[in-house]
Order: sequence, then structure tokens, then C-alpha cells
Amino acid sequence: MTRHQRIRRNTTRAIFMAIIILQDLVPFFGNIPLGPLSITTLHVTVILAAIILGPGEGAIIGGTWGLLTWVRAFVAPSSPLAPLVFTNPLVAILPRIMIGVVAGCLFRFVQHYYHSERLAAILAAVAGTVTNTGLVLGLIYLFYRTPVVAQAYGVDVSHLLPALLTIMATNGLAELILAVIVVPLVALPVLEVRRRLL
Repeated sequence: MTRHQRIRRNTTRAIFMAIIILQDLVPFFGNIPLGPLSITTLHVTVILAAIILGPGEGAIIGGTWGLLTWVRAFVAPSSPLAPLVFTNPLVAILPRIMIGVVAGCLFRFVQHYYHSERLAAILAAVAGTVTNTGLVLGLIYLFYRTPVVAQAYGVDVSHLLPALLTIMATNGLAELILAVIVVPLVALPVLEVRRRLL
């Protein structure tokens, strides 16, 4: 990699990090509170970073979001549930890192073997969104099957799993649709411009 390419990569990474920080800190920009829940748009930025820069950089951008999620759970929670579950770095950080890894690797695999960037971007959007939602909710169920967390969801402990599955089917679906629409619209033109600049 040439010095010029390194500078461009570092600059692009910094831009993605700045976008993540803005989305996380500006109300209703990256997290839309809805009762005890929070519908996110930040996963789209992580998926875009993974597609444009690769899975390693996507993991870094996802880790930036995860770190912000973890810190905010202590100082400025985005929802009533955040201080109960996102103070655990496994729940706050790991799923966000994995978005970048899964989306970036799948994009490269599909692009290489099926020679379709559009299909690769759509599948990366689906996989990245499902990874985030599935891991967050799965880890919440694994670590926090407690009356306090169940009460935050408005159910008792015995109904926590159905409540989490319902969230995956509602919030997760909304986040999935958003990603499938936005990711190809943004990623494909950016990839084309990057190719012309190389």
C-alpha cells in the first residue's frame, strides 16, 4: 500500500468514526428511542465501512460504536434498558464488532464468487443487521434473564424470550429494511468512485 493509499484509508476511517460519533450523540439521528427500546441506524454506517474499507476496518468502526454504547450506558443511556444490559462490554461491544466482520467478509465472498456488487451489498446489509440484532438480543437473554430486565420489557421472566423474539421480528425487521435500501444506494457509487481514483 502506497503512502497516498494509507492516507486515504486513514482519512476515510476517521470520517466513518466521526459519523458514528455524531449518530450516537445527536438525539434521533442514530438511535430512535421507542419505550424501553432503541431503534438504531448506526449499523448501516458500520456495514458501509465494512463494504468500502473491508472487514478489518468495519470491525474498527463497529468497535467504535460499541465502545460509545458501553460508555453511554453509564453516563447518558439511550434507553431505560441500556444501563441494565449495555454496561456489559460483551453485549455492548462484541455484536458491533461482528457486524463489520460478517458484513465485510460476506461482501468480499459474494463479490468474488458471484461477480455482483449489488447482490453482495444487499446480502452484507442483511447479514450485518441480523448479526447485530441476533447477537445483542441473544446475549441479553443469555446474561440477563432477570426480573429487572424482563420488567423493562414489560413482561415477566418466563416471557422474556418471546418478548426478545418479537423485538427481533419488529425492530430488527425495520432495521433490516433500512439497511437493504440504504447500503446499496450508498456503497455502490462510493466503490465506483474509489476504483476511478486508484
